[in-house]
Amino acid sequence: MATSEDDSETDLPARLGKLSTSGVSDALDRLGIPGQALGIAPLDRSFRVVGRAWTLRYGPVGQDRGTVGDYIDDLGPGDVVVLDNQGRLDATVWGDILTTVAHRRAVAGTVIDGVCRDVDRSLQLGYPVFARGNCMRTGKDRVRVEATQVPVSIGGIRVEPGDLLLGDGDGLVVIPAVRAGEVLAVAEGIEQAEETILAAVEAGTPLREARSATGYHDLQHRVAGDER
Repeated sequence: MATSEDDSETDLPARLGKLSTSGVSDALDRLGIPGQALGIAPLDRSFRVVGRAWTLRYGPVGQDRGTVGDYIDDLGPGDVVVLDNQGRLDATVWGDILTTVAHRRAVAGTVIDGVCRDVDRSLQLGYPVFARGNCMRTGKDRVRVEATQVPVSIGGIRVEPGDLLLGDGDGLVVIPAVRAGEVLAVAEGIEQAEETILAAVEAGTPLREARSATGYHDLQHRVAGDER
C-alpha cells in the first residue's frame, strides 16, 4: 500500500485526535484488526487520550521486594503510559505522584489493565486515566516491574511500543502502528458517512433512505480484499 504525505508519522496522531472510538472501532472491524480494549474506561467520561504507547508490564511479587518503577521521567509529550498489571483489581500501579509528574511533563495520558488510586488528583488536573477502576491499596511490595517497552496486553488487546491509542467516553481502542494509516483512512470515511446521514435526517430525509444512500449497514462489514 502506498504511503502518502497524510500518513506521515507526525500527522497520524493529529488525525486520530479528530475521530471517535466508535468510528475507529468500526474501521478495525472492517479491516479485521482486533483493537477494542474491553473493560478499560476513563475515570471521567470527559477524558480523551490520544498518542503513542510507552509500555510497561508488571508481574506478581516473588520472594524479593516488589518494584513499581521510576520510569515516568523518561516520558514526554505525546506519550501514553500503558501499564499491564494483568487486570488486577487488588493492587494499584498509579497514584497522585505519578499523575502530577506526568501532567507536568505533558504526557498524553495513562492506560492501565488494572486499577489506579488518588482519583481526585487526576480529576483536579484534568489528566486522563483509563483503567478497570480504582482502589486505595498500594501495589508496592505486591507487584514488580517485569519489563518496559515490550508488547503488553490491555483489555485483551496486544499493545506494542509506538502503537496508537485513542480513548474517549466510550472506552479505548488500539491501532497497530504498522496499519495506522490504513485504519485512519477507513475510520475517516465511516465518520464522514455518518455525518452525512445525520445531516440528511435533520433536513427531513427518512432514516432508511439516508442510510441506504451511504451504505450504512456495510460501513464496518469486512469485504473481499480487506483480509490479511
